[in-house]
Amino acid sequence: MKTTPFRASFAATVISAVIALAVPASAQQQRAMPASQPATTPAAAPVAPSAAAPAAIAVPAPPASEAASTDAGRALKSTAPVMKELSPWAMFMSADIIVKAVMIGLAFASLVTWTIFIAKSIELMLAQSRLRSALKRIADARSLAEAQFALGAKAGILPSFLAAALREARASAGISSDAGIKERAASSFAEIARAESRRIRIGMGVLATIGATSPFVGLFGTVWGIMNSFIGISKSQTTNLAVVAPGIAEALLATAIGLVAAIPAVIIYNHFARMTKGYLELVSRASGAAARLLSRDLDRSHGSVHHSRAAAE
Repeated sequence: MKTTPFRASFAATVISAVIALAVPASAQQQRAMPASQPATTPAAAPVAPSAAAPAAIAVPAPPASEAASTDAGRALKSTAPVMKELSPWAMFMSADIIVKAVMIGLAFASLVTWTIFIAKSIELMLAQSRLRSALKRIADARSLAEAQFALGAKAGILPSFLAAALREARASAGISSDAGIKERAASSFAEIARAESRRIRIGMGVLATIGATSPFVGLFGTVWGIMNSFIGISKSQTTNLAVVAPGIAEALLATAIGLVAAIPAVIIYNHFARMTKGYLELVSRASGAAARLLSRDLDRSHGSVHHSRAAAE
């Protein structure tokens, strides 16, 4: 029949178009498969594209490893914790209540240290200047009465020595033993010097306590803060530095404040120990000056008695 060749040619044209469309799809699947896995689809013979059905252009897909790494990076950026502000005030505000109490106590101890430093410096300078001035005033005095008149009604350690010497001289009137009077006066001078030493050392015990205990108090706050940091690490199940660093920094801040409180306290204590020693040496000089005036008065009184007796005879 005449229609048979037409049908045969039409069927061949349809089969060639189907093959042309199927070949690019199989090529894309082979490119997407890993290099280590062989392709199982047999390669089809290249067929010239037909004018009626043009071949589709295949776009190569990105490798699976690159896509996975990109997705992992995006997930890590989205889940990474925001770094806290590590300024001292921010660390103090975010610290545990125990660590905060330690920091506040150490800051108060540092304030006490500097307050004692200012107050004792003024007190010691004034006391030394007053005592030096008093010793200069009585340098030319010949008796206890003249020394008291030179000093006037001012209060101080040297007027106390002079008053104690006069009291003992009056209480021992009629006693001929000068050694006993001087011994009793020296005992009174020693009591006055010990009282002045205790007075001038007020506050130094506090400095010694702060200097000795502040590092250990700060260390206690550090240990407590690091313990809480490790507990937080176990709860979050991560050792990321952004998670661990803020807690450890807050804990170490307690040790830093402890050293800030302890180091000045130790230095100031040693400074006051030297100043106090110098002042007590001036007190000893004042005691010796009062003792010498008392001895002169005793010798003068005995000399006048001998002169009166000789005149009577």
